[in-house]
Order: sequence, then structure tokens, then C-alpha cells
Amino acid sequence: MTRMILTGTLALATGLTPLMAQQPKANAPTQQGQKPAGPAPKSQAEGQALQALMQLQGNPDAIVKAGDEFLTKYADTDFKEAVLLTMANAYQQKGENDKAQIYSEKVLEVNPKSFQAQLMVGELLASHTRENDLDKEEKLTKAEKYLKTAMDNVNSSPKPNPQITDAQWDEGKKYILGEAHNGLGLIALVRKKYDAAITEFKTAADTDPQPAYMVRLASAYQSAGKPAEAIAVCDKVLADPQLHPQIKQVATSIKNAATAAKK
Repeated sequence: MTRMILTGTLALATGLTPLMAQQPKANAPTQQGQKPAGPAPKSQAEGQALQALMQLQGNPDAIVKAGDEFLTKYADTDFKEAVLLTMANAYQQKGENDKAQIYSEKVLEVNPKSFQAQLMVGELLASHTRENDLDKEEKLTKAEKYLKTAMDNVNSSPKPNPQITDAQWDEGKKYILGEAHNGLGLIALVRKKYDAAITEFKTAADTDPQPAYMVRLASAYQSAGKPAEAIAVCDKVLADPQLHPQIKQVATSIKNAATAAKK
């Protein structure tokens, strides 16, 4: 399953994709006291700006620029959370992880229960904390808290947008849960708790089958001194004829190391 935090199902979940039907029309009659059922653009111009922002998916530089301009012009928008989350994802795509974390934390200032932002902060900390970092345990503890809270929040969250089907929402939740368990596995690897890493990567792969999770599971088995299990997982991954070349290279390397360790 491809990353969906800000596109597809979960973009709809944040409410970032505004319906043109929600946009106020000039001179349109309204009933006194009538309020939209959910977040809605406050003007046609705001709605059009949101539509334009969504059309920039795949162009992170343009998203960051447009997002800044949007939040400056429409400071009272109902879509602040979604725009900030879009910008955080764009910064992550650009490899500017510090800014991605900053913008994710801005999302949490707007909505402390945003499981997308919690997941992003947790993943960033889990994947960029190294064994020799002086503040290693502080960052890992923070990452662990964010990831576990993201799982709690997504599990307790109702379907956030009627536009998505129950099946799409189930897939979205599986993605979030899989990524969170993957992050917890990375944390366990840095702490050299290999059995815990095995459990987390296996849960990630069972929740949302992805070759990357399987490769990390194989690596954890190898680090735990279980080469036979590592080889079995690698064989399963390498059996996929459409496997990404980079994942294939890593899986092959792990299998070769595990095979040598068995001899």
C-alpha cells in the first residue's frame, strides 16, 4: 500500500479535499443560523485555493510555497490542520526532516489527536535517531509515545469523512498501524532489543503487508542470531517478481549474510 497520509483516502480523511458544493456562492441565499455539516471554505476564493493546493501533489516545493501563502491569506480557515499536514509531508518528501517535524508539531497544536501528525513525528524520530546520539533515549522515548498514541487515536477514531468507504477507511487504518509498528521496530533495533524488534516488524507486516517491513523483519532475525528465520523471510520477499530493485538488493544481502552465518 502506498503512502496515504496526505493523498487518497487519508487526504479525504483530513478534509483537505473540499467539495465545490461546500463553497459559498456569491449572492446565494442562506438560512439564518445555518452551519455547514463539517469544515467548509469561507469563500469561493478560499475553496479555489484549496483545490489548487491539492492539484500540486507530487511537487513538494510548490506545495510549501502555496501552503504558506494560503495560511497567510486565510488565517481563519477551517482547513489549517490539513494544510499544515500537507506541508509537513512535502518537507518530508524534500528530505527536510527537521521542518517536517516542526510542521507536524504545528498540526498537533491545532489538533492534539491528529494520528497522521503523531505518526510522522514518531517515524521521523525513530528513523533518524542513532546509537551514539547523546539524546538517544530521550528521542526514542518521545518517538515511542507518539507512535503508540497514534495507534490509540486511529483505533478509536470514527470514519472521518463520509466520502470514503468503510473499506477505504479500514485500509487507511491498517496503513497507520503498520507504519507505527514499523517505527516501534526501528526503536527496538536502536536499543538492540532484537526480540522486540522482531515482534514489531512481524506485526507491521501482518497488518499491512509490505516488502520493506519483511526485509526489516529479516534483518532483526539476523541481528538476533536467527539466520534460518532470516533466510526464510528473505526467500518469501525475493519470490515477488515485481520487487523493487533496492529492496531486492537489501534482501539478497541479508540472505547472503544469514547463509554465511549458518555455515
